Amino acid sequence: MAAMEAIDGPTNPMVTPLLSDLYQFTMAYAYWKAGKHAERAVFDLYFRKNPFGGEYTIFAGLEECIRFIANFRFAEEEIDFVRGLLPKTCEDAFYDYLRGIDCSDVEVYAIPEGSVVFPKVPLMIVAGPIAVVQLLETPFLNLVNYASLITTNAARHRFVAGKSKLLFEFGLRRAQGPDGAISASKYSYMGGFDGTSNVEAGRLFGIPTRGTHSHAFVSSFMSLDEIIDPSLQCSDGSSVCKNFLALVQTWLNKIKSQSLGGSLGDTNQSELAAFTSYALAFPNNFLALVDTYDVVRSGIPNFCAVALALGELGYKAIGIRLDSGDLAYLSFEVRKFFQAIEKEFKVEDFGKMNITASNDLNEETLDALNKQGHEVDGFGIGTYLVTCYAQAALGCVFKLVEINNQPRIKLSEDVTKVSIPCKKRCYRLYGKEGYPLVDIITGENEPPPKVGQRILCRHPFNESKRAHVVPQQVEELLKCYWPGSPDKQREKLPPLKDIRSRCIKQLEIMRTDHMRRLNPTPYKVSVSGKLYDFIHYLWLNEAPVGELQ
Repeated sequence: MAAMEAIDGPTNPMVTPLLSDLYQFTMAYAYWKAGKHAERAVFDLYFRKNPFGGEYTIFAGLEECIRFIANFRFAEEEIDFVRGLLPKTCEDAFYDYLRGIDCSDVEVYAIPEGSVVFPKVPLMIVAGPIAVVQLLETPFLNLVNYASLITTNAARHRFVAGKSKLLFEFGLRRAQGPDGAISASKYSYMGGFDGTSNVEAGRLFGIPTRGTHSHAFVSSFMSLDEIIDPSLQCSDGSSVCKNFLALVQTWLNKIKSQSLGGSLGDTNQSELAAFTSYALAFPNNFLALVDTYDVVRSGIPNFCAVALALGELGYKAIGIRLDSGDLAYLSFEVRKFFQAIEKEFKVEDFGKMNITASNDLNEETLDALNKQGHEVDGFGIGTYLVTCYAQAALGCVFKLVEINNQPRIKLSEDVTKVSIPCKKRCYRLYGKEGYPLVDIITGENEPPPKVGQRILCRHPFNESKRAHVVPQQVEELLKCYWPGSPDKQREKLPPLKDIRSRCIKQLEIMRTDHMRRLNPTPYKVSVSGKLYDFIHYLWLNEAPVGELQ
């Protein structure tokens, strides 16, 4: 826990008190006019259904929410703008009220960012003066919805790819605007990706950045004559190779003479010029895109010639990238070629050279590659990841559950939209094998579940669905991230790397049948027997009784 030190504002400067729906301001005025604006209200932020046809979600966006409320104040020009939007009949004193608003008496309890979460369980409980808390509703939903969706999407891609593969987010150019791109880079990393091509995201969040060159770099070269200075110093600095290009050509002739990979004709010389130039610029980081002309007949032999020439001078090439074609087949062909080079020229570990693939990859293509078998070591994933192509939004909601200590319920003919009333506490119960069994929601003042003590867990709305659980471990999910008072303690906001580690660890302890892509087993979310009875008592109390004529 940490005392209340200063917290930086939101990453995006557009996240201001005006990043809100107009009805938050019309309600704020109506609350103020009715004298209700200071009444203490409790809201739950939660979602109703897991995304992407799966049975789990990763909670993200909490840090940005806390940064927002830590710096929540209306600037004078913002108040002037609101004044221009509302009817002229609105009293001036209301704008004085807005001037004095901050979030010092708001409380935020939340599940730690990077946690695996499930429908109906509050991700955040926000308590405070009703007018202020409703002004937080839209920005909080905006900051949590996409963040949680993209983190979950990244985690699903990681699950399909497997732990051993490198995953890079390459979606900047296809993302929904600058904020979509920056958020995608941050939350893909949180969800288990290893790096991003996005330089600004690297600067802002310390995410490892990756990238080499495009097809344009390769096709910009016309001939080997364009290499003006072919000299390259040996890696240990002991001497200088005056004509690195000649060394590359010598190695290319050796590869051809040994008929590696079948009989090789002439490779594309402009491609060879591009690879050689790139190696001269980055001898320690040589990774080439090999599919501009022909992967097997040109790209790979040209790459190997440059890599072997670098090796002779003490450098080690990193590998290649494939951006088109049959990735499974090509990866096998490339690996065979690398292994043949290692065997023929006795170059240690050349056969293990890194193969990266890109080109409109998604969960399905990763799954298909796994089923076919492949030799790819890393994947660059863009469009389908950052746009969350498989599902556009998560659908988090923000519902009033208590006002002035009086529980409130929202009813609906669609039972999935009925809210769970009152301020709550939430626990995760673990079984004998160390897996989470069920999340249970209780009233705020109920005694917590105890290890080894039998507890009745009930489905909130279906009376026949219930089970007794004897937990071997009990984890309270909600922690205080904004205490509503400067002298109270709050949880520290961990660095992004720690949140990423938490996410990876949380996913590792989930049962695999909850995680699988096809027909995953739903994870159970329940309420205590006492809360179940109260929900249904309140439901009957609030629902109007029909009259049949």
